[in-house]
Amino acid sequence: MPAAIETFELTKSYDGKPALDHLSLTVNRGEVFGFLGPNGAGKSTTIRLLLDLIRPTSGRAAILGFDTRTQSHEVRARTSYLPGDLRLYGNLRGIETVELFCRLRPGADPAYGIELARELDLDLAKHANALSKGTRQKLGVVVALLGRPDVLLLDEPTSGLDPLMQHAVWQILRREAARGATVFFSSHVMSEVEQTCERVGILREGRLVAVEPIATLKGRSLRHVEVSFAGAVPTPEDVRLPGVRELRRQPPTLEFEVAGELDGLLRALAPFHILDLRTEQPTLDELLMTYYTGAPA
Repeated sequence: MPAAIETFELTKSYDGKPALDHLSLTVNRGEVFGFLGPNGAGKSTTIRLLLDLIRPTSGRAAILGFDTRTQSHEVRARTSYLPGDLRLYGNLRGIETVELFCRLRPGADPAYGIELARELDLDLAKHANALSKGTRQKLGVVVALLGRPDVLLLDEPTSGLDPLMQHAVWQILRREAARGATVFFSSHVMSEVEQTCERVGILREGRLVAVEPIATLKGRSLRHVEVSFAGAVPTPEDVRLPGVRELRRQPPTLEFEVAGELDGLLRALAPFHILDLRTEQPTLDELLMTYYTGAPA
């Protein structure tokens, strides 16, 4: 059975400068795959190439075994797209927008759109031009899911949503993956990636620098750990461990920098009476920097 998404040395250049540089990538069916990188890294370019909205300079891509250029109609019949710069028909009410896209996608059911809107606390009676950015984004998510497509291509799907609605969208996307759909989305939100993705691909200046499971991505990063003790504190020898560096010693508090997992440090601290332990996780940008510099964030 063909993979959900495959690219083969996919390249797109503008005036001789590559926006996407020889991308070779495989995304499995039923997978939630995060596509990460700073603005201008090539994420949106990749999605537009997959949809045949722009043509590659070289290389090729396939969705569900269909060539994205020569079989673009088959690809689009099985794919939904939520663009980062979402535009809606401002003079249509939400329910009219849902009904319009149901007519454009055979098999789509307006009742399912109404059900999704209820989950997202979306009022379909309002005109699109009267909606806030976050509410327009919710309507975009509903439209993208109509027809229950086999592949979802989502560009920053929770942009503008509050945390409660972000969680609601993540739950819906996990449900789509559970029924067998493939979810491919770009994001800058680390919690979104952690909550939904199994693997991530990381772009730098148009080139794919890594494809990693989420656990591996987090394991490459550094985190700060601050521990306060009651009574005796560990000696420097007690915490002389691979991947652990002591930053501050002001008893009863010690501060460490830890590369990867915390298990080794926690085992070393177990004999001591701990009053408080605080960790600071890196931001997505800091995690991405580990792949840009070759050093832990």
